[in-house]
Amino acid sequence: MPKNLLPLLFSLVLAPLVHAAEPYHFLKEIPVGGDTGWDCLNVDSSAQRLYVSHGTKVVVVDLAKDAVAGEVTNTPGVHALVPAPEFGRGMATCGKEDRAAVVDLKTLQILSKLPTGGNPDVAIYEPGQKEFYSFNGRGQSATVIDAKSAQVVATIPLGGKPEFAQADAAAGLVFVNLEDKNEVAVIDVKTRAVIHRWPIAPGEAASGLALDAAHHRLFLGCDNHLLAMLDSTSGKVLATVPLGEGVDGCAFDPATQLVFGSCGDGATTIAREDGDTLTPVQLLKTEKGARTMAIDPATHKIYLPSAKFEAPAPGQKRGKMIPGTFKIMVFGTDK
Repeated sequence: MPKNLLPLLFSLVLAPLVHAAEPYHFLKEIPVGGDTGWDCLNVDSSAQRLYVSHGTKVVVVDLAKDAVAGEVTNTPGVHALVPAPEFGRGMATCGKEDRAAVVDLKTLQILSKLPTGGNPDVAIYEPGQKEFYSFNGRGQSATVIDAKSAQVVATIPLGGKPEFAQADAAAGLVFVNLEDKNEVAVIDVKTRAVIHRWPIAPGEAASGLALDAAHHRLFLGCDNHLLAMLDSTSGKVLATVPLGEGVDGCAFDPATQLVFGSCGDGATTIAREDGDTLTPVQLLKTEKGARTMAIDPATHKIYLPSAKFEAPAPGQKRGKMIPGTFKIMVFGTDK
């Protein structure tokens, strides 16, 4: 099927399923500014903070005030900052330096920088072993850093290009999408080794990944316009629903059992998990470029970064970013 027909088919399939009351709507924008790109963002509910990668720095947003509260600088090519609240530390991946920065979350100062594999990209904090994981795109590996000592303790070969990851502390596992292999790699956090490689067909080239640890479900945002649900104990693909163009982020809300897949085409798919079933409930209009996201499970709000763009030149999908327009869009269920 021609690729340009897929968004139309997606709309035709999903539209009849979302006619009921739509739970999410736009609440506000948090202006950030600047003229550089962005990637991942992460919520720390306990501190009411949102950490947003933005060019060579991490922007820190106060979620109680919905305003920028500070920034972590000197993080060239940063892709993500993940917090470890119990240690008052975070780790930021500096993609252009092949290093990870250990950050004091109180002062927002960098305490040290540690070597990683090539192009450290997404990151997670694994609370069971109290370790940071940097997933290295060019290095096709994961660098494991002890959060307390701030030292590299292991490098795990992955055999593919990692994208987003999730930690299941109770199971002692870390799951990571291998985008170029159409697989989910499963890491044992104690042995620090890959123990399973699960094919994701009919999904392809998954990026975003979310986890329902209580019900053992993984949710994958796939490049071939599918949001897939896998059993996190067996790797079996249980269900799929249509997804838009340019997915990058996924999130899950345990309280509502809602799954989110954010796409760069300007829409976020929201579906409901029910056992082995995944049912679309809303196609939420966002903005072009809003491909990554984070959720605050305490408030159920979702946060998506984007900006304004010039009209694209012939043959381009998107024009240049208009300086000063970078922002965080906030969506929720509040009236």
